[in-house]
Amino acid sequence: MNKPLESASPNNGAAGLLNRLTQAWKGRFASAEAKPDDDGSGPAVDPRLALCAEKICSAPMAVAQIKPGDHVFVGTACATPRALVAALEALSPAPQDVELLHFLTDQAVQQGANGQPQTKYQHRCFFVGQDLRSAVKLGLADYVPISIARVPQLIAIGRIPLDVALIQVSMPDEFGYVSLGVSVDIAPAAVAKARLVIAEVNPHMPRSMGDSTLHVGEIDWLVPVDTPVIEYTHPAQQTEVVEKIARYISSIIDDGSTLQIGMGRFSNEALKYLTDRQDLGIHSDVITDAIIPLLERGILTGQRKSNQRGKIVSSFAMGTRRLYDLIDRNPMFSFQPIEAVCDAWTLGSQHKLVSVTQAFAVDLTGQVCVDQYQGDFYSGVAAQAEFLQGASRSPGGKAIICLASTEEDGLSSRIRPALLAGEGVAIPRSDVHYVITEYGIAYLFGKSIRERAVAMIQIAHPSARPGLFEQAQALGYVSGEQSLRNLQAYAVEEERQLQLKDKRPVLLRPACPSDGEGIRSLFHQLPEHDIYTRFFRRLRGLSNRDVQRLCNLNSQTEVGLVACVGTRENPKIIAHAMYMVDPGTNLAETAFMVHPDWQGQGLGALLQQRMSEHAKARGVRGFVAEVLANNEHMIKLARSLADNVQVESLGSSVKITSLL
Repeated sequence: MNKPLESASPNNGAAGLLNRLTQAWKGRFASAEAKPDDDGSGPAVDPRLALCAEKICSAPMAVAQIKPGDHVFVGTACATPRALVAALEALSPAPQDVELLHFLTDQAVQQGANGQPQTKYQHRCFFVGQDLRSAVKLGLADYVPISIARVPQLIAIGRIPLDVALIQVSMPDEFGYVSLGVSVDIAPAAVAKARLVIAEVNPHMPRSMGDSTLHVGEIDWLVPVDTPVIEYTHPAQQTEVVEKIARYISSIIDDGSTLQIGMGRFSNEALKYLTDRQDLGIHSDVITDAIIPLLERGILTGQRKSNQRGKIVSSFAMGTRRLYDLIDRNPMFSFQPIEAVCDAWTLGSQHKLVSVTQAFAVDLTGQVCVDQYQGDFYSGVAAQAEFLQGASRSPGGKAIICLASTEEDGLSSRIRPALLAGEGVAIPRSDVHYVITEYGIAYLFGKSIRERAVAMIQIAHPSARPGLFEQAQALGYVSGEQSLRNLQAYAVEEERQLQLKDKRPVLLRPACPSDGEGIRSLFHQLPEHDIYTRFFRRLRGLSNRDVQRLCNLNSQTEVGLVACVGTRENPKIIAHAMYMVDPGTNLAETAFMVHPDWQGQGLGALLQQRMSEHAKARGVRGFVAEVLANNEHMIKLARSLADNVQVESLGSSVKITSLL
């Protein structure tokens, strides 16, 4: 049993609170001790509660037990034990060679009047938050680039030494259990290893459900605090770029998906555009206020989750009191240690797991930097690697990297030919699936370096594309036959979900340079007669230059459409259509290819109708097509879709002019 520390005088302020909590605790135990079990056999509560009043002390008294050379864990995020950290900094003399160990914190390092970090101790951090950035630059803190999910194991085996744990918990219940509240993460591992555990006891800390409780018998000293739990809100940065990226993210999230949202502004903003989805779930390292609207609308049911069905699973929360009140004693929320949340089997088996990671830079091959910005350590690896790999293995899962195409100056491209010095690779190119900017979506997994480079250039800022293309050619990533013609953003608003006569769904969308192999595959499925009808030549294959003419278009006078089935990451192109405008006549020449297995279901008519809508909106006067004279189907189709159609005989072929 701990030897009781000298008690504080029963006055107002902290000392008064300390005295009141001591008396209240003694009274709680006395009443509980007097209440027998239902069978009348004995006390209804753990007898160790009688000792807990003796553990209550002030913050200075508690941290005075820290010894020179100790390694001290500091609790995470909105449960940062500020009173204990402040008391430790105030010790005089300060114990020598003490190291503070922590993940994401709030005011673990104080800022002086001159704006410089002030601390008497060395810090070792796994995440460089706002309170640590200056300290890291000045050498007062060491950044450890490691997945936070791996830290508990290293603590357990002693590779990360730990002697003391400073945490914040809820008020104890009648059985002597406190809750780690809004921050479980690596606290259980720290408590299990530490020889000395000191806990701030805060009546404002919600009691989270799940694997988030400790018995007071595991805590050496209880320090009462009566302060609001730290609140966090994303900075107001609602810009056109944020909105576009958020909409792209939301566009690939299906009904029944399980989401990991992280702290990124893009992923949190994306939740606003999921109000038309059904049965979404949450399995995330962290949750924020962004989930509340979906929860209130009944969208976050978790009914299609493979693991912990119906539960919102997380390891810590960063939000406002509104979120904390929802968490308090709510069995829908399950807070677990970070290593349990990030368990590889759990993530890989989770139904349609979607992981969204915000990056600082990505190179043309797909290498991702997430923890350095302009040469400085910033943010951290967190649990991104586990979630990205888990989402890639999940049935129907999606692993997403997102970033603005340029730096804050709007000029410097965040998509690089190669990552710069001072930009470490946190996520290797072999693990990258989706990359999203405000200019579109690139899918890289399983793609060649050439295909990756082309896809990444497509989603770069238009002003950066020519330079990136030149550098890609110089590096040998793309061949001399490749060209760069489209400097526009991918027109996601021009996508159309259509249904054929036989009820099969088809996605009709703008053609992209990365569609080359899909179009080549379509070509090789066409019978010889269809190839001759389309190209007026008996072709045996398409060269790279031929393919580029079909999909690498400027989107102004050259427009291409493809019809796709299957998933976005592995689409099968079943039809291609394009038109090219003659500036002299303002008439557009058209051409089509349709897979033989998909003919006769109205797909050609849908392609023609969509091209007509597109061209008319851009002021094109009409279409011109040359077809074989015996191609009755195309002649009939042209007549059915336009009122003013002229058919001119050219011998073995006819020229069809359809005015819009």
